[in-house]
Amino acid sequence: MAKTSFAKDQLKSIIERIERLEEEKAALANDIKEVYAEAKGTGFDTKAIRKIIRIRKQDSAEREEEDAILELYMSALGMG
Repeated sequence: MAKTSFAKDQLKSIIERIERLEEEKAALANDIKEVYAEAKGTGFDTKAIRKIIRIRKQDSAEREEEDAILELYMSALGMG
């Protein structure tokens, strides 16, 4: 009986922690959306900003590999 009670309490705690984190994630997503809106409102291109954010997350080797593949594909299509 004690193990069952412990498991229920532990499960409830995990669920509540996940719920709190989901709320925080939603709040952060909203904050990010507002920053993009601010950037757009001041004349910045948000597509370019999103791309820069994505590129900055990559390490240099990953970025170089992606650039090389993109260049190869564009060349094969007569775009480069």
